[in-house]
Amino acid sequence: MHDSILANVARHIHLTAEEATLFTGLLVPQHIARDGQLLGAGQRALYLTFVVRGCVRTYATDAFDKEHILAFATEGWWCTDSAAFFHRTPATLALQALEATDLLHLSLDHLEQLCQQVPKFERFFRILSQNGFQLLQRRLEAHLKLTAQARFARFHRQSPRLHQRVAQKHIAAYLGVTPEFLSMLRKKKA
Repeated sequence: MHDSILANVARHIHLTAEEATLFTGLLVPQHIARDGQLLGAGQRALYLTFVVRGCVRTYATDAFDKEHILAFATEGWWCTDSAAFFHRTPATLALQALEATDLLHLSLDHLEQLCQQVPKFERFFRILSQNGFQLLQRRLEAHLKLTAQARFARFHRQSPRLHQRVAQKHIAAYLGVTPEFLSMLRKKKA
């Protein structure tokens, strides 16, 4: 179960066997059934979570109970409500498994311990944060500048397999369109 997270870390830093053992010893595994809730709005975000297998959506619900999906995390991706996790405040986002999902959790206290004992993890999590911020910025720019059709084409190009794993209503919520409009876009593309 730890092979995929160690491979993820190895993309940015090299760990000794002892450092890898320390790191994996701090991780808490969890299996979540399909549609299971990892985090609800208003709860404490106790973990930074790595997806070993499965798919998680991160979303917010507006005052009209409409869901807005910020991100999908599949194998090899990290997810949490970052603001709630780092500030230890109630979450404003929710995380839900869209498939049966295997996860590895890292608490904030263990993250701090890890960075103190193995300083190169500061670099790893800085790179992770930078990459996440860049993805979010590009997604926000696309949402502001591109038409719905162009956003759909971009999503299809960047995540070609995800549209087969995720329900149309979730893709529509991610793109900011109705499921009916998404269906029309899919028909045009075909």
